[in-house]
Amino acid sequence: MTQWNATASAVARSLGRNAIFCGLTALLPLIVGPITAGYRGFALPLGWLLMLVFCAVVLALAIHLLFDALLFRLASSYETETAGLAAVDDLLSRMQLRKPDRAPHGLERRIAGSRGIVWQQRFALAMCLVIFAILQLNASAGQPPG
Repeated sequence: MTQWNATASAVARSLGRNAIFCGLTALLPLIVGPITAGYRGFALPLGWLLMLVFCAVVLALAIHLLFDALLFRLASSYETETAGLAAVDDLLSRMQLRKPDRAPHGLERRIAGSRGIVWQQRFALAMCLVIFAILQLNASAGQPPG
């Protein structure tokens, strides 16, 4: 296995782990929220809707990162970097997700693009968790049922 194959495989593993971890973490407030809201009272519906939107963004970006991970795995299965990235570009153009470029992007630029998506996902997850914490604090300040 050459250096670029190892790099592409490592990026694929990293993207996959990040997507799964962030996706599952985003689901936790959706599972715990209704349980605690029923116990402590229901906070503003707008806050819950906003949290739901950020959770949906995290899950959508998780799907995108899983797709990117599969593309990096496909690229790493080829002998040369040029052949692997050409196969990825060919697949994306056949799926009509990208127009064929005259000068295809290199591996480092593609990795940087995926890292940007990872940071967007982490920001959306942080916003989701902050909103959930605010809603829980707001709900616990109310009178307990009974």
